Amino acid sequence: MSSSASSPAPRTAAAREHSERLGLPWWFWLAGLALATLLAVEVWMGASGVRAWLPFVLLPPATAAGLWWLGRVRVEVRDGELRVDDARLPVRYVADAIPLDAAGRREALGVGSDPLAFVVQRPWVSGAVQVVLDDPADPTPFWVVSTRHPVELAGAILAARDAG
Repeated sequence: MSSSASSPAPRTAAAREHSERLGLPWWFWLAGLALATLLAVEVWMGASGVRAWLPFVLLPPATAAGLWWLGRVRVEVRDGELRVDDARLPVRYVADAIPLDAAGRREALGVGSDPLAFVVQRPWVSGAVQVVLDDPADPTPFWVVSTRHPVELAGAILAARDAG
């Protein structure tokens, strides 16, 4: 699998913690809200009554809520755990953490990927980390987690594992 060509982060107390939110790029917000407004105008089409104001009250806020929901996922290494949204993985079960660039992520999630893998992938985030597990009681072979900082996240996971 391809990995980004950088050395792992230094293994210090600060390197054991990592936190990021996989938010949407600004242009997703611009395009989404513009399309919602255009759809509201299409529904309105000069009508009077409820059709004059209801599409503008419902569609842009619903679109904003949907866009916020898509970008709400947090990736953290804290308190001896890898936390991805509401999933938790104690780092003591981590055998390895491999930073992946876009090509490596495609390979890890491609045709030959294991269907039991835990995947949190965001298409607008090019990097990822493959976390190989060492837990005989868990059928999940690995996690693939999107991140904008794959080398730092992999270093934080390994540093937290080695510290524990």
